[in-house]
Amino acid sequence: MNKIAVVAFLVIAGVAVALAQAPAPAPSAKAPSVSQAVKQLEHDWEDALKAGDADKLGEILADDWMGIGYDGKKATKQEELADVKSGKAKLESYELGPMDVKVLGNVAVVQGSDTEKSSAGGKDTSGKWVWMDVFVKREGKWVAVRSQSAMVK
Repeated sequence: MNKIAVVAFLVIAGVAVALAQAPAPAPSAKAPSVSQAVKQLEHDWEDALKAGDADKLGEILADDWMGIGYDGKKATKQEELADVKSGKAKLESYELGPMDVKVLGNVAVVQGSDTEKSSAGGKDTSGKWVWMDVFVKREGKWVAVRSQSAMVK
């Protein structure tokens, strides 16, 4: 009986040691990092503006989104979507510059720049822009909650 107990103990100890030395499973190669995910949302945002696709933009902006534009005026999600639908806000072309992402738990702050050909309310707003967007992960999905932009002179 002692032999069986010793053998059982050695088998259990051996398995425990082997499991302790096994490498942790690698993260899924398919899951993008938070940084990659929010950078892709920035591209999707610009693509939606260029296409005049208010529905796609509505998926990116949280219902409580608010932005501060180049003129210092605040805009809600509803106002932004209305401007896109009406053609008041137009983006003809853009080139995104480098983006810097800071992740703080379920919040991601993106700072970036772009060069664009655009207009707002009939006024030419083409040029170089810098901006900051704040994303929050809600119900498993990243959405923009705040934005600010400025034209570089």
